[in-house]
Order: sequence, then C-alpha cells, then structure tokens
Amino acid sequence: MDFLLGQNNLWIALIALASGALLLWPSLSKGRSNARIALTDAIQQINREQGLFVDIRPAEQFKAGHIPQARNITLDTLESHVGTLPQDKPIVVVDAHGREGARAVTQLRKHGFQRVSCLDGGLNAWTEGGMPLKKS
Repeated sequence: MDFLLGQNNLWIALIALASGALLLWPSLSKGRSNARIALTDAIQQINREQGLFVDIRPAEQFKAGHIPQARNITLDTLESHVGTLPQDKPIVVVDAHGREGARAVTQLRKHGFQRVSCLDGGLNAWTEGGMPLKKS
C-alpha cells in the first residue's frame, strides 16, 4: 500500500488514468448528435444503401455547384421537409465547410432519423477529394 501512496507513484498513477481516459474519449463520443462521416465512408454508404445527400446550403450556392443527385433543402426549411426524407436509408448532410451540418443532424435526429451524419469538411472536402460537381 505504501507503494501506491508514495509521491512519485501517485503521479504515475494519475498520469496513467488521464491517458486511459483520453484514449477512450473517441469511442465514448461516437454517438453524439453531430456525428461526422469521412468522404470515402459517405460515398460507400450512399452507394451501397441507396442513401441520400442533403445539401443545406442556400439555393444560389447549390446551383453554382453541388454533389450529383443531392437534394437542396436549406437549414431554415429542413423542418418542413422532414416528411419527404427516407427514414430507412442513410442521410449525409452537406454544407460548405462541415460546420453548419451538425445543426441539421440534430434536427433530423429529433424527428426520429437514426442514420444521419454530416460530411466532414462539407463540399470543400468533396471538391478537394476530386469528386465531380453538377451545376444547375
């Protein structure tokens, strides 16, 4: 018992506990409402399970360039379009930089959508990944 209560050993034990907590943090925070998904994972999920990209940017930005087959539903009109979205398929929310999407994910989860995530990095990640854009 003296071994654990020694000054140096106490510091080592505290550092070990803190390190363990930091290692567990990503696993514990996975189920949060602002779940992000990497570009390659999003593409695979959409292709394999016939999911849907929902672009929440303003219509002008959407028309300037968007992910092919993406639906444009702005963040302020999302509540009124909830009934038109499939609850049994994955939904990936897309914004410009990956910052606004968390709010849309939270809104959709409040309406019972379980398989919804936000594209990490938004449309910027899409274009930086060399993926095609469609202009309307």
